[in-house]
Amino acid sequence: MIVCKFGGSSVADAKQIQKVKSIVDAQVQRQIVIVSAPGKRSKDDEKVTDMLYACNALVQQGQSCRELFKKVAQRYTNILVDLGMDQKSFLPVLEEVRQMIDAGHGAEYAASRGEYLSARLVAAYFGWNFLDTDPLIVIKDDGTVHDQTYENLKKALHKGKKYIVPGFYGCNTEGKVKTFSRGGSDITGAIMARACDADIYENWTDVSGVFSVDPRLVEDAKVIKTMTYREVRELAGVGAGVFHEEAIAPVIASRIPINVKNTNAPMDAGTMIVTDRPVNGQPLAGVSAKKGYSRLTLRKLMLFKGTGIRHALLTMLHIFGVRPAFSLFGVDSIVWFFETSQASESVLNAMCVRIKSEFSLDSIEVDHGHAVVGIVGVGVMQEPDLIAKSTSALAKDGIKLNFFNYGSSDTSILLGVDAEQAQDAVKSLYHALF
Repeated sequence: MIVCKFGGSSVADAKQIQKVKSIVDAQVQRQIVIVSAPGKRSKDDEKVTDMLYACNALVQQGQSCRELFKKVAQRYTNILVDLGMDQKSFLPVLEEVRQMIDAGHGAEYAASRGEYLSARLVAAYFGWNFLDTDPLIVIKDDGTVHDQTYENLKKALHKGKKYIVPGFYGCNTEGKVKTFSRGGSDITGAIMARACDADIYENWTDVSGVFSVDPRLVEDAKVIKTMTYREVRELAGVGAGVFHEEAIAPVIASRIPINVKNTNAPMDAGTMIVTDRPVNGQPLAGVSAKKGYSRLTLRKLMLFKGTGIRHALLTMLHIFGVRPAFSLFGVDSIVWFFETSQASESVLNAMCVRIKSEFSLDSIEVDHGHAVVGIVGVGVMQEPDLIAKSTSALAKDGIKLNFFNYGSSDTSILLGVDAEQAQDAVKSLYHALF
């Protein structure tokens, strides 16, 4: 049994969907296919999901999305015509979706319809069964999967039948449509793989695997042949965007391997993601960076003498909508990095005033424009000169190092740099270490 997920670029138009069918037909074990919403056909094109979010935004402003939705509908009808399919039977489905968005069913409902319509179309083209993920996949408030999901899917899936499944969404515990974070079709694929105890989960995209560095930055970037679940999780956590960082969670317990492959080059081996891999002279998997962070620095003499101080401070941050992604601790200081988009400047100012007052801090500061760079690999702790090589490379290229986190993970090293130097840092580290 092979479960396949095809991303937005793989279903962007009729030609791409024909490629998908050829790939699926080439191996009889491919019996469950998860599809994304149609992505960009060219650099200047729009993703269907973005247009659907825009439709909901219009409705929230008290306007109808009728005119904008025509562009969404046109994407699907163009595909139907180019595939030689009857578009008339699909028009009522499109109109129903438009009416539901206009009726104010919300952003998550609107965004989910890209995958829903894509799966309906592909199921009709393949002649396979359409299996809706609402209400089968139950998503908790924190975005993780409810255990009931797997019981639901096992009852819904029948041996010998073939299914086309929409990615990206399910429902909440109250039965309302709920989406995963963007790119969440990868998670749907992993859930389906676990539910049917698949032998392998194939994740088809527009590149031939996970690269050791962003190929847009380094011309000779290499595809990683084999990497572990933890490596892909930590590499994705610092910006590598080929595979969703949360999508490994459903398959880890079942030890189902994931093969990241290229729809446009199906014979390429791609990247195999497995439980463990030998180091074999290749301790590192990749290096990547993620921008968009702000830094919160708190100082107070004898800060940690108070019991539960870190928990109390974090609780206060959460009240203001700030959830740190990375933490550093000094003798009398705490530094937290959080996504800048989480709070406005006015909210941050109010937060700092309240925290300084309630906890009698000596100082509290917020500054912006930070990036976190990750050096990822199962052998990072086994390389005695890795720290020296890394810091020397950055110093040689004039890149200021804001922090260095070594030892908190046995799979990655994290480095803080200014956002404007993030790409230079990645290139510098790649050339020095790889």
